[in-house]
Amino acid sequence: MQSILVDIADMKIAVGEDFELTTYALGSCIGVSVYDPVSQVGGMLHYMLPEASINPEKARANPYMFADTGIPLLFREVYKHGAARNRLIIKLAGGANVMDQSNHFNIGKRNYLAARKLFYRNNLLIASELVGGISGKTMRLRLKDGRVEIKLPAGEVRTI
Repeated sequence: MQSILVDIADMKIAVGEDFELTTYALGSCIGVSVYDPVSQVGGMLHYMLPEASINPEKARANPYMFADTGIPLLFREVYKHGAARNRLIIKLAGGANVMDQSNHFNIGKRNYLAARKLFYRNNLLIASELVGGISGKTMRLRLKDGRVEIKLPAGEVRTI
C-alpha cells in the first residue's frame, strides 16, 4: 500500500485501492476525508482555521489553510477524479482544545462548526467523526475499503 502524506494546511487526492492518505498533528485543526466507494477516489484536507477572512493574503497563498476555502477545493478535486456527490462518505477528526485551556479562542470548536455549517448549507451529511478532546490525533483513509482510522496519543486506534 502506498501512503500519501497530507501536511498541515494541505490537501491530497488519490485514486485506487493501493493508496492510503494520512495526516498527523490534528490538534485544533480538522481533518476531512471524503471517499467514493464506487470510483475508489479519496481525498483528505487538513485545515487550520475556520475562515479565510481572518487572513485573506494567507488564504490566497494557501487556500487549504481555511475551512471555507479548502473544503470546496477538496470536493472539486474529487469530482474531477470521478467521485459522485451522492456516493461520498465524509468523515471528520480533530478539533481538540490543545493549548487553550481557558477556552478563550475555541479554535478547535470554531474549526468544527465551520465544517458543519458548510456541509449543512450544501446538504451533505457527515458519516462519522471523532472531534474534540484535549489531545491531537492522526487520521488515515484507506482507499481499498474506505476505512478511516484515528490514532490517539496513547496509541489507541479507533475506526470511524
